[in-house]
Amino acid sequence: MTYGKNISISRASAYQRNRNVVTMSANRAGLGPVSNIIVLVLVMCLLGLMYLTQVTKTNALGYKVSELTTKQTQLKEEYASLEVESTRLQSLERVKSSSVAATMPDTKPTAFATN
Repeated sequence: MTYGKNISISRASAYQRNRNVVTMSANRAGLGPVSNIIVLVLVMCLLGLMYLTQVTKTNALGYKVSELTTKQTQLKEEYASLEVESTRLQSLERVKSSSVAATMPDTKPTAFATN
């Protein structure tokens, strides 16, 4: 028997009827139950840290927002008082430049008695 016939016979025997050509391996590497628990604990810890960072960021921004709202309230009050002052000063200028004020006589300073 020649070398070529020997190879062809061994190949043909693999493809006979009711024979599996592919072998399945049951030895699959995987994680055991302890490793699964450790991985789950680590994932939970990471999720907890992410939650805590988000909460602290929210709290920090809340403080900043409250500071800005108090500053806004103070600025609104200051603006209102400045508007009143502006109106008061403008009314004095209007009175001085009115026709009624122009026809009024000037006053002379009065003298006070001293003891």
